[in-house]
Amino acid sequence: MTSLGSSQRAGLSVIDAVAMLVGVVIGVGIFGLPPLVAQHASSAELYLALWLVGGLVMLIGALCYGELGAAHPDQGGEYHYLSLAWGPQVGLLFAWARGTVIQTGAIAVVAFIYGDYAQRLLPLGDYGSAWHAALVVVALTLLNVLGTRESRRAQLFFTSVTVLALLLVVLVGLVLAEPQPHTASAAPAGGNLAAMLGMGMVFVLLTYGGWNEAAYLSGELRNPARNMSRVLLIGTALVTAIYLLANLVFLNIFGLDGLRQSDAVAADLMNIVAGPWAEAMLAVFVCLTALSTLNATLFTGARVYYALGRDVPQLAFIGRWNERGATPVRALLLQCALTLPLILFGALSTNGVQTMVAYTAPVFWLFMFLVALALIRLRQRQPWVRRPFSVPLYPLTPILFAATCLGLLYSSTLYAGSGALLGLLVLGAGLPLLALQRPQAVEQGEHAE
Repeated sequence: MTSLGSSQRAGLSVIDAVAMLVGVVIGVGIFGLPPLVAQHASSAELYLALWLVGGLVMLIGALCYGELGAAHPDQGGEYHYLSLAWGPQVGLLFAWARGTVIQTGAIAVVAFIYGDYAQRLLPLGDYGSAWHAALVVVALTLLNVLGTRESRRAQLFFTSVTVLALLLVVLVGLVLAEPQPHTASAAPAGGNLAAMLGMGMVFVLLTYGGWNEAAYLSGELRNPARNMSRVLLIGTALVTAIYLLANLVFLNIFGLDGLRQSDAVAADLMNIVAGPWAEAMLAVFVCLTALSTLNATLFTGARVYYALGRDVPQLAFIGRWNERGATPVRALLLQCALTLPLILFGALSTNGVQTMVAYTAPVFWLFMFLVALALIRLRQRQPWVRRPFSVPLYPLTPILFAATCLGLLYSSTLYAGSGALLGLLVLGAGLPLLALQRPQAVEQGEHAE
């Protein structure tokens, strides 16, 4: 694999890269996941500590991804790193997991957050959130099938809407809102405390999701050896500060108990401050934010199926590209077909968002654990590879990241129940695919660099 030329590496300044990192990380999750975090914290102090630790984990993970991305630049991201470090069969299993569990589960999570807010605007009965979730997935899939050439500009616009909406909530909560009377918080009932805190951290880190995009910044950054750590430190500090401010506002207005009971926390806050009109306005903003996240997730997720069809001859039927729309039509339709049953599964559970997080979390953290160890393995196997950015405090940093991933894998598997079991079963269903891996791919993966 040839590295990017110097002319391609010199595009982003520190400010540009920080703006991109913050824009990718801050998303719709902050409007939907704080109540689920609150359900796994026994006190307001512990609740805020989870968000602070989440920022630290984001920094550690982003540092590891920064080195991997600088040393092994490739559009395949984790698929590429895992294939290089552990062989093409592990890469193939990751592609299966991303296509059937991680990405489809993430689509369903965002769709349910969209549904919770859309239900405030247009109620559709007892299962209204699920109906809204299913309809928006179908609609955006069809939009992507037609082709979305202007998606980058749309994503920039919707990202701006997301940040402005969050800042509006924080400003209104700090300046205009008066704390509502609430009782002292009780500890969450039942379960192992460590596992419950671990599950709370799973929801926190889902809200911080996107930090792994640092791998794609390193190849475009000016002087990455000096500037990469600055970008990650500044970006992490900004995201953590914004999230802490938002959650301080939520706690101040609702208290921990009230926060646990909200299903659309930002809309509830605006309703308290300015009435139903403001609640509806913010619900529209959040729905637009969710549409942006969903569109981007559907777009990138379909490329995983396309890559599978490209790399595995027996699956070539999903690897066909539609030139007219510049899009993988069959991959998009398959992705939609796999996501809709997950939405049905979530609709039949108590909380659709929580069920979908439980479905994705164990599989996601299993592969993040392997990515963390891949950094160490690739340093050992390929010491000659140029590393424009090297993770500080090596090997402590990747070991700490790997230990965190292992702890989150344990917590999410132990506490999440049937959702986690289903996700692991779907992962296991992909094992027969390994027999389809071409034998020569092993040698290619060994010498790809």
